[in-house]
Amino acid sequence: MVDRAETKESGGFGETIKVIVQALLLALVIRTVLFQPFSIPSGSMMPTLVVGDYIFVSKWSYGFSRYSLPSLPPYVGYLPFEGRVFGSEPERGDVVVFRKPHEEEVDYIKRLVGLPGDRVQMRDGILFINDVAVPRVATEDFIAEDGSRVPQYRETLPNGVSYLTLDLNPNSSTDNTREFVVPPGHYFMMGDNRDNSADSRLDVGYVPAENLIGKAQTIFFSIDGGESPLKLWLWPTELRPSRFFTWLS
Repeated sequence: MVDRAETKESGGFGETIKVIVQALLLALVIRTVLFQPFSIPSGSMMPTLVVGDYIFVSKWSYGFSRYSLPSLPPYVGYLPFEGRVFGSEPERGDVVVFRKPHEEEVDYIKRLVGLPGDRVQMRDGILFINDVAVPRVATEDFIAEDGSRVPQYRETLPNGVSYLTLDLNPNSSTDNTREFVVPPGHYFMMGDNRDNSADSRLDVGYVPAENLIGKAQTIFFSIDGGESPLKLWLWPTELRPSRFFTWLS
C-alpha cells in the first residue's frame, strides 16, 4: 500500500511538471509565432504611442527571421539561418518593431516611411518621398504632460495611410536632411515625434528586412508615467483606459 501511494504521489508531481513545461512551450510558441507584447519606454512615437503604452506586435506579419525569438541575449538561440521565411513585404506607414542595426540586442519601434528604392528627404519639416511632398495638415495642438502645447499635424502617405505627427521645434537639425536612397532589402524608419526621435535620419540608418520583428497592431494597456502594471495600487489614478484596445494605423 505504501509503495502504491508513493507511486501515485510521484505521478502527480510528474504531471504537474509536464503541465508547466507544456504551458511554457505554448507561451513561447505564441510569443514567437503569433503575438509578442512590448512596452513603450520613450516618446519618440508620440502622439501615436506614449510612454507607458503596452502593445501587441504580430510576429507573422512579415514572416520570421533569426531575430524572431523573444527575450534572448544577442546572438544566443537565434534561428540558424539568414533572411526571412514565410516573409511578406511590410507596407508604407506600418508601425514596426525591429532590431537596431549594429546593436541587435536593442528593440526599436518606428513608422516605416521608405521602401526599397525610395528617395527620402526632409525639407523644412516636410517629408518628401521621391521628390513629392507628403501632404501635411495642421490639427489641434497636442497637450503635453506638463500642459504645454505642441504643434500637431496629420500626415498622409501615398498609399493613404494617415497618422498624426508632432513638431516640437520648427528649426530642428532633422527638419532638413540630405536625400536618402533606400537600398534593396532595407527600409527607412521615422518616429512620429519628428524632433525627438533617433531613427533612419540619424544613427539607426537603413533597417535590413531581416531585422524586422513584427507589426504593432494594438495598445492593450496603458499606465501613466511608464509605471509597472503590477503596481495595482496606482491603477485608480494612473491608468489610461481611453487608450486600451486602440488599433494602430
